[in-house]
Amino acid sequence: MNWFSLSLQLNRFPIKKAKLALEGIKNIPKQEYPAYVEKKKAEIVNYHLKNTPFYRDFFGSNKYSRWEDVPIMTKADLQRPMEQRFSQNFSSTNSHVGKTSGSSGHPFIFAKDRFCHALSWAEFNDRYRWYGIDLDRSVQARFYGIPLDRFGYYKERIKDRFGFRYRFPIFDLSEGKMEEFLEEFQKKNFDYINGYTSSIVLFAKFLRKKNIILKDVCPKIRLCIVTSEMFFEEDKKLLEEQFGVPVVNEYGASELGLLAFQNPQGEWVLNSETMFVEILDETEKAVVHGEEGRIIITSLYNRAQPFIRYDIGDTGALHPDSTSKKPILKHLLGRTNDVAVLPSGKIVPGLTFYYVTKTIIENDGLVKEFIVQHTKPGTFRILYVSEKELEAEKRKKIESAMEKYLEKDLEIEFEHKTVLNRSKRGKLKQFESLL
Repeated sequence: MNWFSLSLQLNRFPIKKAKLALEGIKNIPKQEYPAYVEKKKAEIVNYHLKNTPFYRDFFGSNKYSRWEDVPIMTKADLQRPMEQRFSQNFSSTNSHVGKTSGSSGHPFIFAKDRFCHALSWAEFNDRYRWYGIDLDRSVQARFYGIPLDRFGYYKERIKDRFGFRYRFPIFDLSEGKMEEFLEEFQKKNFDYINGYTSSIVLFAKFLRKKNIILKDVCPKIRLCIVTSEMFFEEDKKLLEEQFGVPVVNEYGASELGLLAFQNPQGEWVLNSETMFVEILDETEKAVVHGEEGRIIITSLYNRAQPFIRYDIGDTGALHPDSTSKKPILKHLLGRTNDVAVLPSGKIVPGLTFYYVTKTIIENDGLVKEFIVQHTKPGTFRILYVSEKELEAEKRKKIESAMEKYLEKDLEIEFEHKTVLNRSKRGKLKQFESLL
């Protein structure tokens, strides 16, 4: 029985229609694909200009002529009552309604029409099948947060049951809880793992400490999918060694759906079927492939609410080999608002600190995880979880690396923790500016 697809159909999300539509899009010849994209771009803009008063006011006109003249939307633009953003004939009763995580600092409630939401799930299923995973049949070990209120908790548990998922709540990541996780893998025939990067990495470190390869105790497992947080090459190597299966990186957003997924050849393929992705500079001009810029997304099928030239808040670059039908994400740098201003005036991405310190303090395996906080100009605090405090020599190496890659005279504070605070959804934000 195709329980997951059936649950979508019962909730009036036309997954069968969506799967057929997706196959039709995939079959468009490469040479005809740019015309398909241009047609869908014009269609979605004209639809919302005609049917969505909010977008018409935001656009500043009721006529579309050039794509370059379409204004950029930000999360802040969408922070208004959801009812004000609906297009005609749509409401919370006939749409999928969700809430963003707020990791960018701008949480808001959003809506997708039912066909658009079904297309999102068809897209996920299509990508997972690259690795032999079927959402209707494959059993998922899910490392995610879960609402702690009674209604939200049981709602997610019911969704997990229909989605062939077993959820490992990640608010308690102590070694005792990891032992319980391991017991579940020994008892259940999981096909794949899916969840937040930091939690899965922590589980892999637990397995390494116990000298256990996950596939030896759970032979059916074949894939690990990490999502929602930054993923480093060192993490990938650790996971593949301890799990004994391929590890792929998924890039998505709750308000949009799947944005990019790594194929078996290691390419991070962007979703070109239902999204149009642009990389723009600060003047809103497209950068050449290979150069970094702001990631701007257009949802080509959402008619409930507009996400048109939507600045998702991330920065990245397209691979030089990208085409209209197969755009490839070269790399993802993280949030545009996660930056630090150094005393000299130099502006650097927050992940710079994470890259610099990560290799040094994790080489010996003593530090389980850490985050970097920008507490005041020129001062950074490193919060870390380990069995014992960092030795003075290790701290000195980190300070020297910060000076080498950033600038001199930065003040570095260290704080030993037993656990790091996560968001309500269980995400770990690796860099925080507290200024």
